[in-house]
Amino acid sequence: MLDYQKLSPALIRSLEVFIAVAETGQMRAGAKLLNLTQPAASQHISALEKSFGTMLLDRGTRPARLTHAGARLLGKAQKILDAISDMETELRHIGEKSLSLLRVGLQASIATTLTPPLIDLAQHTFGVEDITLYAGQSGNHEHLLRTKRADLAITSNPFLDMDGLERHHVLTEKYLLVLPGFYDGPTGSLEAIQEILPLVRFGDTTNAGRQIAQHLRRLRFEPRKVILADRSSMVTSCVSAGQGFSMLTPTLLIDGMVENMNLQLRELPVSGLSRTLTVVARKAELQDLPSAFADRSSQELLLQIRAQMGDIAEANVSLG
Repeated sequence: MLDYQKLSPALIRSLEVFIAVAETGQMRAGAKLLNLTQPAASQHISALEKSFGTMLLDRGTRPARLTHAGARLLGKAQKILDAISDMETELRHIGEKSLSLLRVGLQASIATTLTPPLIDLAQHTFGVEDITLYAGQSGNHEHLLRTKRADLAITSNPFLDMDGLERHHVLTEKYLLVLPGFYDGPTGSLEAIQEILPLVRFGDTTNAGRQIAQHLRRLRFEPRKVILADRSSMVTSCVSAGQGFSMLTPTLLIDGMVENMNLQLRELPVSGLSRTLTVVARKAELQDLPSAFADRSSQELLLQIRAQMGDIAEANVSLG
């Protein structure tokens, strides 16, 4: 039996790593969710196995499988972390009208734009004292919300399969055709463009990458050459250097446009490709803060889109 009085920060962190590895089925993927190196994650698992005196993972299988003891621990570990998180939430509200601590996950592509105004809103309107911010992809946010290490996320995945969440629309945006600034070739079809440039897009480990790949399959468009990346800055830098063309939404383009990358934007020659940003928060724990975050995020993102990209981008964004 686990003695709750012996739950040190190191043990709690090891349990978080164990859950991440168990959910992803891979040491590397679990480590990435928590911004750890693979050796560091492996050390956490080994420490748990040494502490409990039994193997928790069968490392000889791909994906890694839980042993019988590991399966037993998984359920208990999640309950332990949930209990700790519930206790933190309860204590931070006792005798206070304001929130003492707020933990926020932000889509990496909008983190730079939204961090200052959201901190200002949290501190001066809602009296938040301590704020922890996590920039990453929707997969990172899902893990943070499931393990209750985040109270709120602004993300491209509404996590409709998760209970106990409230959701507030930020914006819906269509994908645009992104070309090198000096490109003067055809733009009427993806097939014509790929005769000159390879496609640069997000990899399938990202929500945007999976969405684009599925849409291209529906169109029966098979790129001859593809460059995959997992950050919008990597995609835009490749396009700016003339190494390919891409499909990105206005918010995915903000950082690249702020850095004055040599890009030209056009309407995408295919329809039906868009994404929605949503504030996803743990229900009834944050007062009116989630809806206020959604409103401020909409305003700030639209201001940046107008300033950096003009009419073509703004015309492809809907706040309603």
